[in-house]
Amino acid sequence: MELKNLVKDHVEWRHQIFKLAKSDLIKTYSGAALGWAWAIIKPSVTIFVYWFAFSIGLRHRGDIYGFPFFLWLIAGMVPWFYIQEMLTQGTTCMRRYKHLITKMKFPVSTIPTFVGMSKFAVHLLLFAIVIVIYFLFGEPFTLYYLQLPIYMLLMFLFCVGWTLFGSVLAAISQDFANLVKSFTTALFWLSGIMWPVNKITNHVGRMLLKMNPITFTCEGYRNCLIHKVWIWQEPKELAVYLVEIVIMWALALWAFKKLKKDMPDVL
Repeated sequence: MELKNLVKDHVEWRHQIFKLAKSDLIKTYSGAALGWAWAIIKPSVTIFVYWFAFSIGLRHRGDIYGFPFFLWLIAGMVPWFYIQEMLTQGTTCMRRYKHLITKMKFPVSTIPTFVGMSKFAVHLLLFAIVIVIYFLFGEPFTLYYLQLPIYMLLMFLFCVGWTLFGSVLAAISQDFANLVKSFTTALFWLSGIMWPVNKITNHVGRMLLKMNPITFTCEGYRNCLIHKVWIWQEPKELAVYLVEIVIMWALALWAFKKLKKDMPDVL
């Protein structure tokens, strides 16, 4: 029943959702002299620091699977930037838009959606830059790029499901948002973004890491750009990720149903 209402709200308010996504995007970078440039500057500096540390400073990163470490790195870092934004800012979206909950009649379940769309627009811009970088390095467009929209859609669905779940809990308790922030760095280092998961010799450890939804997404992007692997060639990993999406949305709908009446009073 809750899923039916959620879908109904999204259909009826679809035009407002797009407008609010645009508004959230503008709001994020308004007031800064460089404006939209910060959407590129911040991740670019992060990528440069990691590349310099591991390729120049520590000098133990050569080619990975025959590709320069820099190209391998940015293929996994770009989806991580989106996931990180949804883990941190997405978790606090109910509190940031509390006026939509407390001062007007608005379908609260759509807040994570338009926030996710706003962050996704920046993700597409960053990914376009990655494509240009690959082209400059002499890497041509291949048919494997055609499956990128599938990985993007799956990532979007999982992240919006998480945001609905996490933002509802964070609206009730600020401690939950702080807990998520404290675990973000750990998730980064445990998700194979900086090192190849397939080179782990321990079978159980490698299997557990591949069940990490962040790992699946980052490796999926690399499958398109580097490994040249079709999504159906890894059916077990895909099946696990689809199950994780279903579980995530089940938890999100459960939390939303239980706590949506309490949010206006708490906020």
